[in-house]
Amino acid sequence: MESNIVLQYILSGITQGSIYAIVAIGFNIIYNTTGIINFAQGEFLVLGSMIAISLASFLPLALAVLIACLATTLVGAALELVFIRGLKKWSPVRVVTLFLLIFIIPFRSGLFDGFPFLANMVFCVLIAAPIAAGIEFLFKRFVKSTSNVLRMIIITIGISILMREVMLHVWDEKNRALPFFTGNEVSSIDIFGAMISPQVLWVLGVSAVIVVGLNLFFKFTLIGKAMLACSDNKTAASLCGINVKWMVTLSFMISAGIGALAGCVTSPLTQTQYNMGSTLAIKGFAVAVLGGLGNSTGAVVAGLMLGVLEAFAISIMPNAYIEAISIVILLVILFFKPSGLFGSAEASRLKEF
Repeated sequence: MESNIVLQYILSGITQGSIYAIVAIGFNIIYNTTGIINFAQGEFLVLGSMIAISLASFLPLALAVLIACLATTLVGAALELVFIRGLKKWSPVRVVTLFLLIFIIPFRSGLFDGFPFLANMVFCVLIAAPIAAGIEFLFKRFVKSTSNVLRMIIITIGISILMREVMLHVWDEKNRALPFFTGNEVSSIDIFGAMISPQVLWVLGVSAVIVVGLNLFFKFTLIGKAMLACSDNKTAASLCGINVKWMVTLSFMISAGIGALAGCVTSPLTQTQYNMGSTLAIKGFAVAVLGGLGNSTGAVVAGLMLGVLEAFAISIMPNAYIEAISIVILLVILFFKPSGLFGSAEASRLKEF
């Protein structure tokens, strides 16, 4: 294989790996503060880019991206307040039933076709909530001992379903993309014989700023240290005057904001579709586990490793198998070293939220 082709694969892998790393860092921010895995993290990237795409049709690109990131940050806060905090005491049976009844039965069956979207959602909630409570009552003896962490994880899966369905109804199934920040789709830069889009430099630059910025935030700011204190010991943090609940909300806001920014800078290269968040979440989770849950530096290294591995795999295996690489890596790591390459056994254990 020629050197310029090797470099092309490496640059492509680093670009894709940077996105995986940002998704994994989003996982780690919430995990460090709450001890749960937020499987809706991929949807934050999609939501941010979708909002920016809509706004860019009548606003300057930079302003559209800024508003999209702020809006997604507020959505992250709202989801934590309503679902994580609001449904914390719900059993998994009731949570799963509620989400399925709201977003699969009514929407997919067209039960309320002809009604406005918001009215549709209200009708679905009013029907689904008592049914979910009834199912929980019937099966409550099977869910008495369910851990709180498991309940929260199931809720984040439900949030992912919710966001995906809402985005489908708002933006439909079409692929959409933001305009290139610099140049256009045919612009390229020659780096030692490898050709890359100028947008790749935006992806790498924004990824680096996010990683460095978060490290500085957690090391040198009072709020960042408070969030880390909640990670170490919530009871002690609360006794020191830290509002643990708002630190959890802030973790969702930061995670949603950086996810939205990542989605915006990658949209010109990858395009955006309403259902791509689940794939990003799976790969981001694989990277988070590979690097060690809670270890952001490990997430960066693991993300780059997975991205480069996938880039080279394209040359030796069919495209259909590329998506399975992250799953295989995740299974291998969970089997042989659950704490990850850079994590400790203590840090890898689920925390009590």
